[in-house]
Amino acid sequence: MFTFIADTLIPILLLLLMGWALYRYKLLNDGFVEAGSKLVFNFALPALLFLSISQADFGHAANLPLIAIGAVTTVLFFGLLMLCCHGTVTPDNARGVVVQGGFRANMGIIGLAYCANTYGNEGLAVASVYLGCITILFNILSVFVLNFYLAGTRSIVHHIKGMLTNPLIIAIVIALPFSYFQLHLPAWLLKTGRYFSQLTLPLALICTGASLQFRSFSSDWRNIAIATTCKCVFYPLAMVVSAYLLGFTGMYLGIVLLLAIAPTAAASYVMVRNLGGDHRLAASIIAVTTLVSLPVTALAFGTLRYLALI
Repeated sequence: MFTFIADTLIPILLLLLMGWALYRYKLLNDGFVEAGSKLVFNFALPALLFLSISQADFGHAANLPLIAIGAVTTVLFFGLLMLCCHGTVTPDNARGVVVQGGFRANMGIIGLAYCANTYGNEGLAVASVYLGCITILFNILSVFVLNFYLAGTRSIVHHIKGMLTNPLIIAIVIALPFSYFQLHLPAWLLKTGRYFSQLTLPLALICTGASLQFRSFSSDWRNIAIATTCKCVFYPLAMVVSAYLLGFTGMYLGIVLLLAIAPTAAASYVMVRNLGGDHRLAASIIAVTTLVSLPVTALAFGTLRYLALI
């Protein structure tokens, strides 16, 4: 457990805090955070995903039963969470925000960083294919629940188009044939790609830290508590139990835990704001789940390791 904290959690926490501090002391500005985030999302992270998948063994990287378990459990958890929030969350326009915050994990940045630091390139390849498929599902469910509860809705077709043109999804789809047919890239291209992709996680974590918004939570504490408990405890618990009951242990069970237990995705803020929802509540949920998820991750990973399940 202490090795996991030292090797995985502390570096991630320090980079998040570095981004937050640099922004608060005006050494970083909104322009840098916006440009850095775009660079990561459109180029660096797709490059990292492409390299990790294309050079991995397809049989290990594309674990279809694991992806199926993740998808089915996510849909069932989403449905149960939506039912619970329908009667407990007020006002009405906060329900979709809380539901999204309670299941939509930041797999692409923090979850991927967890897996890369813990399991290396092999774990990174498996996690990349898994998150690519589950991210599509996250987007579909988020669009549905926000459109269901918010007055200012957008066309479903608009969001489907956005998913189809998502650079992360495109990179994964292109990489899969390289992995399946064991196609090798030229050495110079691999080296250049690795240089470029190495900036992904540090820059992404710094920009994420700079984007964290801590405000007075007095009026929203109940909604924030519901979303945080679901995101940091119940969703990862449901995912781990489902995967274990269907026979997954070791690295695969660890990857499921690390991706599911990642805090609420920063993309949830953007989607809520675009749809006219309570973006301040969304930002607060992201901030609180980011802080809470770190000690909970250490405890959960340590428990599974103690039980010799991972």
